[in-house]
Order: sequence, then structure tokens, then C-alpha cells
Amino acid sequence: MPESDTGAPPRVVLVTAAALAVALAVAVAVFALTHRSPDPAAGPLPLVPVPAPQAASPACKTLLGAVPSELTSNGAQLPLRTLAEPAPPATVAWGTDDPLVLRCGLDRPPELTPTAQLRLVNGVQWLRVPGEGASTWYVVDREVYSALTVPDSAGTGPLQQISDAVAAKLPARPLRFS
Repeated sequence: MPESDTGAPPRVVLVTAAALAVALAVAVAVFALTHRSPDPAAGPLPLVPVPAPQAASPACKTLLGAVPSELTSNGAQLPLRTLAEPAPPATVAWGTDDPLVLRCGLDRPPELTPTAQLRLVNGVQWLRVPGEGASTWYVVDREVYSALTVPDSAGTGPLQQISDAVAAKLPARPLRFS
């Protein structure tokens, strides 16, 4: 045994181990940069079903056939989004990060009372029901109740565009409170 032996591994082993560690780190970095996991917001949007007893009505089919393929929100174009199966009936969505969701054929919202504050947007009466991070706007003056859930970060464009589709395809009806 040489006198200079300290019990440490030979220098060749240390250099090889360091080179392997650096090569492994570079390989992991290259893999991470080239094989990103798919964006979950780009895949089908899972939605929970809600009671929609008139979802199969001709009015809902007419309305959903007239909605735009893109909505404009704060200057950004929000494309139609694929819904995960099983998708709720008479439902469409737009956008990726904070999607907007339109449902048709719903029950009358309990917040619709003779004293409820309604907003008229492009000839359609809407009832706003605020929520956490989003508001749901109910169309209340047509033969079927529809709701557009809009994130608080969205502008007024989507509500106007959906109002145009509703006004063009579904005739106005008197409000129903019971």
C-alpha cells in the first residue's frame, strides 16, 4: 500500500462519477424541455351535470346551433372547447384557462323573483347570480332558461355575443315567476 493512500477512491473514479452526474443532469434538462407534459387546459373540459329538464328541447337545439365558434373576451379570441364525456346535455364551453360555459334547458333560477334586478343586453333579459370567481347569467325571457357562466376576469363581449344568438333564434316571452 502506498504511503499517500488516504482511503479516498482513485481520482479516475471521482472524475468519472462527476462526469456521469453532469451528463445525467443535462439529459434530464433536455428531456424536460423537449417532452413537456400536455397542457390539461387543452384537453377535453370535464363538467359536472346540472338539472336541465328541457335540454333536449327544440329551443335548446336551435340556440346551441346558433352560438359562435369563438367568443371575444377582453380582445382575446376564445375557441369552442371540447367537453369530456359524458358531457352534460345542451352544454357548450369556450376558452382554456377560465372557460365560459353555456347551458340550456335549465330549471327556473330560484333567484328570479318579481323584485330581481334584471339587465337587458342586446334585447335579452338576464339575471346575474354572482359566485366565487365567476358569475352565472341566466336568460329569463325565453321559452327555455339558459345560463352563461363567465369568469370575473372576462369582459362583456361574451355576454353580448350570446345575447345576439339568443335574440336571433329564440322569441322573447313574458317572465315566469312560478
